[in-house]
Amino acid sequence: MKTYIHNKADKSDKWYLVDATNMPLGRLASQVATILRGKNKPEFTPNVDAGDHVIVVNTDKVVLTGRKMEQKYYRYHTLYVGGLKEIQYKEMLRNKSDKAVFEAVKGMLPKNRIGRQMIKKLRVYKDENHGHEAQKPEKIVLEGKR
Repeated sequence: MKTYIHNKADKSDKWYLVDATNMPLGRLASQVATILRGKNKPEFTPNVDAGDHVIVVNTDKVVLTGRKMEQKYYRYHTLYVGGLKEIQYKEMLRNKSDKAVFEAVKGMLPKNRIGRQMIKKLRVYKDENHGHEAQKPEKIVLEGKR
């Protein structure tokens, strides 16, 4: 019996629609990263991008548990001297909730060229409006809603 190795010719792309309403940010990001990576499929191969496309809507309604709204910061550097910037997650979720979800999912993907391919299959929107009806996304309910 030979071991099955998944390759690009066997790839079938599906589109999934995820509603982020009342979902903790970390649980949402880990489950979306699992779908993007293809670990929910029996033919998962670590060195092949076998994941599906994911559309995340209603990111304005995502929540953080505990006191993370005040204690957690999003940090980035402008590449200038003394250019370390930090934004409290309370402001980040109020102004750029789509970026907060995108960065959380991106942090849970591999840091290599396959990970860069996988993140291109993620679409994040603040409200319910998205322009991907033509792809006929399948709505899925993730575990861990509050």
